[in-house]
Amino acid sequence: MKLHTLRFAALASSLLLTTACDKDFLDQVNPNQPTTESFWKTEGDAIKGINACYSGLQQLGTYRRWLHFAYDLRSDDSFSQSPWGELADFTRFVQANYDFEVSQNLWRDHYRAIWRTNQVLANVPGIQMSETLKKRVLAEAKFLRALYYYNLVTLYGNVPLALTPSDPANLPPQVTEAQVWAQIVQDLQEAKPDLSDTYGGNDTGRATKGAATTLLGKAYMQQRQWAQASAQLAEVISSNRYRLTTNYTDNFRHTTENNAESIFEVQFSDAKLGGNDGDDATSSEGGQRSQFWGVPGAGFVDGEVRPWVVNEFLQEPTTTGARDPRLAATVFYNRRQFTTTLPVDGDTLVYGTGFLRRFRGNARDLSRVYWRKYQTDYYRTFENFDSPINHRVMRYADVLLLQAEALNEQGQTSAAVPLINQVRSRAGLAPLTPGSFTQVTLRTQLMHERVTELTGEGQRFFDLKRWGLLDNQASIDQLKTRDSDFNNFRLNRSRLLPIPQTEIDLARYQQNPGW
Repeated sequence: MKLHTLRFAALASSLLLTTACDKDFLDQVNPNQPTTESFWKTEGDAIKGINACYSGLQQLGTYRRWLHFAYDLRSDDSFSQSPWGELADFTRFVQANYDFEVSQNLWRDHYRAIWRTNQVLANVPGIQMSETLKKRVLAEAKFLRALYYYNLVTLYGNVPLALTPSDPANLPPQVTEAQVWAQIVQDLQEAKPDLSDTYGGNDTGRATKGAATTLLGKAYMQQRQWAQASAQLAEVISSNRYRLTTNYTDNFRHTTENNAESIFEVQFSDAKLGGNDGDDATSSEGGQRSQFWGVPGAGFVDGEVRPWVVNEFLQEPTTTGARDPRLAATVFYNRRQFTTTLPVDGDTLVYGTGFLRRFRGNARDLSRVYWRKYQTDYYRTFENFDSPINHRVMRYADVLLLQAEALNEQGQTSAAVPLINQVRSRAGLAPLTPGSFTQVTLRTQLMHERVTELTGEGQRFFDLKRWGLLDNQASIDQLKTRDSDFNNFRLNRSRLLPIPQTEIDLARYQQNPGW
């Protein structure tokens, strides 16, 4: 055996010596492996390229799994008691390892998707194809790049801004938050004119003009540029392309996806049930939130709801004296646990058993509040890693409430109230009286309305930032009264995640303040 090894080594050495001057002998292109130079040739290539950009929405570090932890569980309406201590700490503003899997995946998958959008933007202009379709593909890429940066700037602040396909020898510069927001606005402004109003068939789920307009309005809102935001949101409202669904639950079920209220959704499917967590032809295309946040016995219970959220819903009855129907659609909870004179709502479905029966004799689990939004108990008795329910990134109710907020911040308080009433009417609540609010009191009312309508949908962390509640100790102290995790919150540090340490070490980027 040893002799054979020596002979092989001698042969290998002679081959290296005799071919050292023949560069082409070793530097061969795999004919089965597409390259940048060989791929971007046809209209079909352009479509495949932009589809790969959408695939970025389905990754672990985006909407499939970890974004829900980064947004919902780090807000004051939700928390984690996960047995995975490092994961629970991540949601409590404690992170010793800056390369922790969750944060690293968030960073990796957003930048991987951005790299793809930059590939499209760099290469599709040179393809001979329908000019109308070319413009649409480029606009879709700009929308998606803006969405990915919308998440990155919110989570990490001063991030690298890549606008061309980068490589290890051409790393993008780290820029300020203001510069990232400016690029988001520019991308969306350029995308709007060339996006379609609607899609059908296999194109359902692509970014529309309404989606770009809505995201642009939300970007302005996060910068507290109320007039600019209001102009965009008004455009969405006046388009008459969207309306509130009759049933609130239609926004969280796979049987009623891409409905009239939906503005942009991540398209999930369980067609590849049991597929891997990667990003190839054999990968799963299902959502994982329901598995991680399912109730004991059906899921991992890594995400739960703070009890104060339930009390928000119980503040007022519907016009018929019932509980707000959005409560049962939002959480699973013990209806006997909360003191109220309102009659018990009739929806007690919890994976086919009912809440009290499932947790009978288990005092701890009976006292907990669990997420119901995006859970699959309405059609099965278990969860898995492949939920078919699309994630609604933007929906019309959010637009109405944001426009009300933007108008109120501009002193147009009375004009804001009817927009809120549209959302309340769907829930069966009595209308608010326009003349009974000041700017300050309507601001408080809007905070309540956004909890009862949007909690658990990844919007709360954006709200806390926009309202300035993460910017001063007095506000943090108030958040502590309803979420003890904020005892760990440190000003000028905890509003952002630490940039992964590998990025700091390799690219010499500057770490976020306080980390």
